[in-house]
Amino acid sequence: MSRTQSLLAIHLVALCFGVCGILGEVIQADAAFITWGRAMFAVVALTLFGKFLGTRPVHPVSASHRWRALLLSGAMLAVHWVTFFVSVKVGGIAVATLGFASFPAFITFIEWAILREQVTRAEWVRLLLVSVGLVLVTPSLSLDNAGTTGLLWGLVSGATFGLLAVINRRSLAGVDALQVAGVQNLVVFLLLCPWALPSVGAVSLNSWFWILVLGVICTGLAHLLFVSSLRQLHARTAGLVVALEPVYAIAFAWMLFGQTPGVRTLIGGCIMIGAILSASLAIKNAN
Repeated sequence: MSRTQSLLAIHLVALCFGVCGILGEVIQADAAFITWGRAMFAVVALTLFGKFLGTRPVHPVSASHRWRALLLSGAMLAVHWVTFFVSVKVGGIAVATLGFASFPAFITFIEWAILREQVTRAEWVRLLLVSVGLVLVTPSLSLDNAGTTGLLWGLVSGATFGLLAVINRRSLAGVDALQVAGVQNLVVFLLLCPWALPSVGAVSLNSWFWILVLGVICTGLAHLLFVSSLRQLHARTAGLVVALEPVYAIAFAWMLFGQTPGVRTLIGGCIMIGAILSASLAIKNAN
């Protein structure tokens, strides 16, 4: 994909990720089971995509360090998804998605502090704006508040997703995008089997249907687009665009469930979204 196509793909990923929060609210199952089912259907979908494209999503790679990176990134993906759905169940869709949207800050910190990459002044300003937005979104400083607890789970979800994005860009850039997505989802599925299998019979057919949608469209397709876009876009730049997820999630939650965000949440979300749109505009001008 070209840089412009990669940018469009990232925005589609943001839309798919926004729907994930809605489905996490609808599906009557715990976070581990939702994540397990999501990964299972994603592996099936990616295998079918691979047959259509003439490749296999799960096959050996030549370098052992890339296998280690694939396994580590799969573990990070599992933690990211489980903590995100816990955040949705505990704090609600708006808080969970805004907490997850913090991941560009974690990407910037990892690349600056650990990888010693240069960060521009504009990126630092955007990072500051995202941080200010998160402070405004925080319902209370008390851990007894469900919204605050949900936001903390969302921040863990954002941190692990940030690490996942950096691993994908730094260690897996030479691996086929379909294979990266396939192996990562297979790792998630296998890791969560001990927790999910005992609950298989207790999940309704309606929830299974939405898990299927979550796995095929919002995971298999979205994951493939996300990994592919990182071939052209910087990890922290792509991260800022994907952080548009709360816009879609909050809008859907507002229309479907009547979950009206408070004034502080709206102000904080607008500040974060402004930083994200600024990053998108900077990418467009660079093309």
